Amino acid sequence: ISPQNPRGGFLPPHPEQLSQLKPPPLRCPPCFLSVPSRIQGIRPFSVSAAVRAILGGSRWGDDGGKRQLTLKNVAELIRKKECHRVVVMAGAGISTPSGIPDFRSPGSGLYSNLVQYDIPYPEAIFELNYFFLNPKPFFTLAKELYPGNYRPNYAHYFLRLLHDKGLLLRLYTQNIDGLERVAGIPPDRLVEAHGTFATATCTVCRRTFPGEDFRGDVMADKVPHCRVCTGIVKPDIVFFGEELPHRFFLHMTDFPMADLLFVIGTSLEVEPFASLAGAVRSSIPRVLINRDLVGPFAWQQRYNDVAQLGDVVRGVEKLVELLDWSEEMQTLIQKEKEKLDAKDK
Repeated sequence: ISPQNPRGGFLPPHPEQLSQLKPPPLRCPPCFLSVPSRIQGIRPFSVSAAVRAILGGSRWGDDGGKRQLTLKNVAELIRKKECHRVVVMAGAGISTPSGIPDFRSPGSGLYSNLVQYDIPYPEAIFELNYFFLNPKPFFTLAKELYPGNYRPNYAHYFLRLLHDKGLLLRLYTQNIDGLERVAGIPPDRLVEAHGTFATATCTVCRRTFPGEDFRGDVMADKVPHCRVCTGIVKPDIVFFGEELPHRFFLHMTDFPMADLLFVIGTSLEVEPFASLAGAVRSSIPRVLINRDLVGPFAWQQRYNDVAQLGDVVRGVEKLVELLDWSEEMQTLIQKEKEKLDAKDK
């Protein structure tokens, strides 16, 4: 350590000192990850060995002989149980097929409902200063998006099936519609990066409440107020300038532990969510199911990246067909539909 100077900083080391510094040798196995057994009882594994078998002997990491991974290859890895810690990143593209409107689209009825409030720009709805000035526009949006108004679609139930098969390590979603919960994915497998309607917090006394407690007020076009201090109660949706939920940071170890990453229906434009796509190990397959190439799939694509472009639901259906899960999917969807129908009666 260099001596401290009188002003409280540190002087740079003498050149002779630098010459004596030698970095320790690197001892990193190129392809293996060993996770301590106390963490979910995981055994050492080699993803690259599995992929070499799938691709007919090509070796990851070599300069020559690389072959681009395909969706069929990924399906084979899953079917052969080589991937069983799957992390999913999901965005608005998985909810659009459920009929959820974009409040920024002039053609939608929701947009027309918001115009009456003369908001300066659509995103102002999610700004705290504007919320305290005029909370009505946000609760107009909340009334539309509140859980129970829409139903999960094929993409949501694919994620549910991943969970049912014990493959889903975690689902990170940008969506605030709660459709992942409605599809039956347990909260402990969910990271709702941009918040949730499942809980709400008083903006004054900070007491927390189940979101369902205020559903009646929201549906009646009333601004909900705290039963204790009468402050405005805001659903735990992340507004601009607010911190992300604690769970977003709590499970960061999911990414180095993952052996497969799905990125579905997101533009990967909003940070820090977007950066998660680069947090998995470079030896891990990443699968994009989206309308367009986004994020690292557009500007830094690896040969173990797979891009299934076009309609999101159709892309998921293609993967399900390759996995030979179509019959199971139809059974699950029918069962869940009957449950929701019974609940709505």
